[in-house]
Amino acid sequence: MLKHFTKNYYKAFCLLLCAILSVTLGFAQQTTRNGVVKDAGTGSGIVGVTVAVKGTSNSTQTDATGSFSISASTGQTLVFSFIGYDPKEVAVGQSTTITVELVSSENVLDELVVVGYGSQKRSDITGSVASVPKERLSNLPVTNVMQAIQGAVSNVNISQASSIPGDSPATQVRGLNSMSAGSGPYIVVDGIPLTKTDGSINDINPNDIESVEILKDPSAVAIYGVNGSNGVILITTKRGVTGTPTIRYSGYAGVEEPSHMLDPVSAEELLARYAEYARITNTSLFNGGPVRNEYEYDNYQNGVTTDWLDAVMQTGTIQNHNVGLSGGSENAKYYVSVDYFGQKGIVKGFDYDRYSFRTNTDFDPTKYLTVGTSAFISAHKRDGGRANLTQALAMSPYARMYGDDGTLTRWPMYSEQLWENPLLHTTTNPERREFNMSLNGYAEMNFGNIWEPLSGLKYRFNGGYSYVPKRTNEYHGLSVYNANGWGRIHNAESQTYTLENILTYEKTIGLHRFDFTGLYAARSKYWQESEAVGEIFPNDVLEWGGLGTASTHKVSSRADLYRSISQMGRLNYSYDSRYMLTFTVRRDGASVFGDNHKYGVFPSGAAAWNIHNERFMESTRNVIDNLKLRVSYGVAGNEAITPYQTLSLMDSNPLALGTLSNAALRYRVRMGNQDLRWEKTAGFNTGVDFGLWGNRLSGTVEFYKTNTQDMLILQRLPRITGFADVWSNLGKVSNTGIDVTLNSKNIVKDNFSWSSMLVFAHNKNKIVDVYGDKKDDLGNRWFIGHPVGVIYDYTQVGIWQEDEIAAGLHNGWDEQAEAGAVKLADLSGDGLINDDDRRILGQTAPKWTGGITNTFTYKDFSLNVFIQTVQGAMRNNPQIGGASDELGRRSAPADLGYWTPENKSNEWRSLSNRSNIYGYGFPKSASFTRLKDVTLSYNMPADIASKIGVSGVTLYASGRNLYTWTSWLGWDPESRDIPRGHSQDGVGDNTNYPMVRNYVFGVNLTF
Repeated sequence: MLKHFTKNYYKAFCLLLCAILSVTLGFAQQTTRNGVVKDAGTGSGIVGVTVAVKGTSNSTQTDATGSFSISASTGQTLVFSFIGYDPKEVAVGQSTTITVELVSSENVLDELVVVGYGSQKRSDITGSVASVPKERLSNLPVTNVMQAIQGAVSNVNISQASSIPGDSPATQVRGLNSMSAGSGPYIVVDGIPLTKTDGSINDINPNDIESVEILKDPSAVAIYGVNGSNGVILITTKRGVTGTPTIRYSGYAGVEEPSHMLDPVSAEELLARYAEYARITNTSLFNGGPVRNEYEYDNYQNGVTTDWLDAVMQTGTIQNHNVGLSGGSENAKYYVSVDYFGQKGIVKGFDYDRYSFRTNTDFDPTKYLTVGTSAFISAHKRDGGRANLTQALAMSPYARMYGDDGTLTRWPMYSEQLWENPLLHTTTNPERREFNMSLNGYAEMNFGNIWEPLSGLKYRFNGGYSYVPKRTNEYHGLSVYNANGWGRIHNAESQTYTLENILTYEKTIGLHRFDFTGLYAARSKYWQESEAVGEIFPNDVLEWGGLGTASTHKVSSRADLYRSISQMGRLNYSYDSRYMLTFTVRRDGASVFGDNHKYGVFPSGAAAWNIHNERFMESTRNVIDNLKLRVSYGVAGNEAITPYQTLSLMDSNPLALGTLSNAALRYRVRMGNQDLRWEKTAGFNTGVDFGLWGNRLSGTVEFYKTNTQDMLILQRLPRITGFADVWSNLGKVSNTGIDVTLNSKNIVKDNFSWSSMLVFAHNKNKIVDVYGDKKDDLGNRWFIGHPVGVIYDYTQVGIWQEDEIAAGLHNGWDEQAEAGAVKLADLSGDGLINDDDRRILGQTAPKWTGGITNTFTYKDFSLNVFIQTVQGAMRNNPQIGGASDELGRRSAPADLGYWTPENKSNEWRSLSNRSNIYGYGFPKSASFTRLKDVTLSYNMPADIASKIGVSGVTLYASGRNLYTWTSWLGWDPESRDIPRGHSQDGVGDNTNYPMVRNYVFGVNLTF
């Protein structure tokens, strides 16, 4: 049935595409003017240019390639306009193709930037607002927009710990502000929150995104109050424009492979390891050797080996197809897109499919009323049993993959039963489905169009509804050697309502400009989940579809309700575009807090000075195009705990009384706290924006400092109280850092240009206090004066050698040491190796990050090269560590050595299970520099494109994660590496997955 559904989907998709192409070719045969708009300096196409027929309402916009198509008669005039460029008028002649070059103007600062509940000219912004370069939003093979901006925006740390298809990266803006509560940024799409709806950034199709802004300082985020302490990401999707309907197709396809291959030892090297392990442990090998286990012996005798990594890995594929239709009249505009993204992972069973549909509409039924919608549906499918990469790496090349009956063996290295067959769970057929159905609408009244004295006064109503259901169905039976059978059905869903009332008023009096925004908003989220588990089935025929046939059942369910109310007021003041002030106050109330502190108030203020607009700067205007100083201070909040944490709750449990079963109540182990209040982050930010020599060099330099107090910490309690823990407001954390963004136009010629963008960020995270007593929390590894995430361990100074043990050098140092064991420093000097010898060795977050993008254009060709670097991070290395008793019981990476009496390594320990009795974690630098992506594109000239019936064509080839410079031993310094590779539910899924390198070829067509 699933295959039938998939085939039908592809048929429907192809039919839709064919229909669109047919309609499009019909349009192409009409009298239309096709063309392209280019930057006169760089020669590259300009996206978003408004092309209008002068004196009419007929207009359109250029696409990502700078191409456009519009109906116009000979003798009419086309007007080309775009922020940052001088407008241009072109008379329409007999030719159907038009090429226009726009010249950069001095009004770049007039560009409108989304700042939350509205937009502002860039020159008037007082807070820290970063815009993602538009070229990062197209021509890149990414699942979600976060992957596209990784490393491209200063102090926005996006780490891809998992490259599993469909997984989202983790994002932090300007460091970690909390120790226990959530630390991810607040994401808003078209004015409606995506965060806290159980939605994912993967729900938003990157092809639909028009712009991305990131609010970083307390002044910019203050309008989001309780949601702003970790930064805010504003995503604006594409909308329709007045003009001839435009159809765009964007598609790419390519292959994936590991960005780095962690090769295992060879068969000969493994036999040497077996022999050494047998010597150390004084045990015999199977049948006298040279292999260790029964199932290896026959294959060794017959010279049969298996490449287990090759058995579980494959060449991955990636594809994306998007069709968008946009257009409209003066009073009705529309944008519609349908998208399919498919990815076959490089590890067998890790497949991902996403189907999405979006429609954005805007209507002007009267001169004073505008209404519109932003609706999308996204469906995610991650079905199938998965291979286990970690188990494959552990397998002996002589291990037995299949039994005599042709089925997969359970223990390929039997009698070794530590490692299962890495392909075993590919025989199962779990379903993993997730959906997001969101309908957002707005209505805006312009009172100035009703009565002239009310000019500047507007009211806007935003309403949003999001429904996010998820389900996981799985069954494990005889194919995975579960003789009884085990099945599970898990369902979860959330419904979120958002209502916002926004009142704005703009007024200009001479050189004074006032802008006020008022907000009253309410949100509600209902969440529920249920799970049914069955065990001991009569057969495996029905799998999870027949839980009722199981002998034993377990059913559970949960639900909660979250509500919040918010009020906000913001006042912007500008005098002569020289002096700007912003004042914001937001008040939030949330149901997650106790009755005594339901509400929090979050104020902020900011000021900016456009120095280059001063009269005394007139003599420098041939050099200085922009010079602005900004300063801000504000308070934002964090409510990142789940509902009911402040209440003392009770559980219902069955109690046997005689022959009857009765329900009994008992307190849960978590104590309630009615005095729990908001976590607050107060911060200071100052920045300088500049542009020099006709903006040949421009950029931003910012310094910030934030202090978070009343942190939400899960405090442990003495069990004598009857409770295990309680949420409390304790501790303080500070973040200090700098952001640097530089843009330069290095070479600007008629047919060639070279531009660069450099970003640099440094953040210093520090715990100021934990429990109010200035004492460390050793158990949680929280140390005063140090970052939240640290590596706290011993210091390795070498490997104990035989002559050192024979000379007794370990006496009075490490009495338990033996030759080949890790030599740890006795830092306390007490003659023992114990906890007193542990020290803080490094931090898990990077000390600084950076990225450089170089863009080269030659005529219609463009080459974009992006390099990313992450420095100063440290992680424990599981590949080197592992479990000490597994060293002689598994294969290992070829780069991982070991001590023997002959090689006397001073770096690698022996294979003895006593070579690391203190549990040293082997922390190593996780710093790296990566050639993140390279894209070569070709914009076909409009006259050539028109000959094939289209108005714009862009062809491109792109590669991501092409090479990484690092000293890390493993798949990748960013990749998650969990011992044995099992997920937390223990059902066998491999949660370790290599970083992938991909190569794609793509095309963007505009009709």
